[in-house]
Amino acid sequence: VQLQASGGGLVQAGGSLRLSCAGSGRTFGIYYMAWFRQAPEKEREFVAAISWSGSGTRYADSVKGRFTISRDNAKNTMYLQMNSLEPEDTAVYYCVAKRYTDLATMTNGGVMDYWGQGTLVTVSS
Repeated sequence: VQLQASGGGLVQAGGSLRLSCAGSGRTFGIYYMAWFRQAPEKEREFVAAISWSGSGTRYADSVKGRFTISRDNAKNTMYLQMNSLEPEDTAVYYCVAKRYTDLATMTNGGVMDYWGQGTLVTVSS
């Protein structure tokens, strides 16, 4: 699976952005997917994950209630709707995929099968 993230940009605090992650291949629908982010001079961190069917989701505490992860397997695409953005959300956001897993494991970036290139989100204060 090849992953292509898009939708990043510059937004003011309190604003919204929607990230997309387009996947290639006919097996997109069997992968668990997630978003990670890495801010300048900080370690990579888990943001949100979604099961292969979309019925299960998991969020980092820092984004719970503000971000929503979703997917459309017919379009081979995953989304991250980000509302009430804060300057602390500034980072490069990466989409990832993994087969034969669970939502808890998807919080560990070290075990992913595939990574997309990042998309930069900058939130100004």
